[in-house]
Amino acid sequence: MKLPVQTWFDRSTSRARDWPVQRLQADKGRTRVSVVLPALDEEPTVGGVVRMVRRLAEDTGLVDEVVVMDSGSTDRTAEVARAAGAVVHHRDDVLPELGSRPGKGEVLWKSLTVTTGDVVVFVDADLLDPQPHLVTGLLGPLLADPSVELVKGCYDRPLPGAGHASGGRVTELVARPLISRWFPELSGVVQPLAGEYAGRRRLLEAVPFCGGYGVEIALLIDTLRLRGLNAIAQVDLGRRRHGNQDTAALGRMAAQISHVVHERALGGAGDVATLTQFTRDEYGHYAPVTHLLDVAERPPMITVDGYAHRVAKVS
Repeated sequence: MKLPVQTWFDRSTSRARDWPVQRLQADKGRTRVSVVLPALDEEPTVGGVVRMVRRLAEDTGLVDEVVVMDSGSTDRTAEVARAAGAVVHHRDDVLPELGSRPGKGEVLWKSLTVTTGDVVVFVDADLLDPQPHLVTGLLGPLLADPSVELVKGCYDRPLPGAGHASGGRVTELVARPLISRWFPELSGVVQPLAGEYAGRRRLLEAVPFCGGYGVEIALLIDTLRLRGLNAIAQVDLGRRRHGNQDTAALGRMAAQISHVVHERALGGAGDVATLTQFTRDEYGHYAPVTHLLDVAERPPMITVDGYAHRVAKVS
C-alpha cells in the first residue's frame, strides 16, 4: 500500500476486542442504535441472529431496536424473526407509493424510513454462528469518534475444502483489482463487500442505494467521495461463517459489482446491464441464459418526499 493508505490503515483499523462493552456504554450517551437484518428466505438462520442481537440489547442497552427487512421471502423468515424478537417489515409495505424492487439494496434503503437510530448497524441474516462482537465491534469507532461515519467489518471467511481462510472469491477476483485500479484510496479496506457494517444516519440518508450486490461497494465509494477517506474505519471481527453460493451465482454478483464500480469510475449508467451464462439443455447442448443485472439505484433518502416526516413519526 502507498503511504497515505498505509497511514489510514494503521490509524483506522481496530479489533472487536478493542471495544469492550463498558467503554461503549460510556460513549453511547443519547445516541440511538438500530440493528437491521436484510433477509430473503433465511428461515434456518435469521432467528439465531435476531436472538443474539436481542440478548445484547437486553444485557447492555447498546441496541435500541432490532428490525428485519423481508425482501420477499417465500418461507417462514418473517414468522421466525418475529418470534425471536425483531420488528419485521416487508419491502412492499414500506414506501408503497414508490413500488418495490428485488435485491438487498432496496430493503437497506427502505429500512431508513422504519428505524429511528442515529447509527444503523447492518448484519446479514445468514450467519451460522452469530456473536455479539459483530455488533459491538462495528459500534466502537462510531460511538468513540464523531468524525467517523462508516465502519466496515473485516473478517476471515473460511471456504469449505480450501484449507485456508478466504477473503471471499468475488472480493479477491473482482472487487479488489477494480478498487486498486479506480479507487486506490480504498485499497486498505480488507472487506469492501462485507455485509456487516454500520453508518451514521446523516451519511446513509445522503447517498444513493444500489440494488442487488452492488450496494456495499457503492456505499463505500460514495462515502469516500462525499465525506473523504478519514470518515471510514474498519474493525477486525475475526471469523464469519455463512452459506456459500455456487459459481454461476458468484458470476452474477461479480458482474453487478463490476458494473457499479465502472459506472462510478467512468460516469454514466450506460446500457441495460446483462450477463449471459451457459447451461446444458435436456439434450446435453449448451444453451445461453441471459440475466438482467440488478443495478438500478434508489436516490438519497433525504431527497424522498415526506422522508423527514416519516422518521419523525416513527420516532
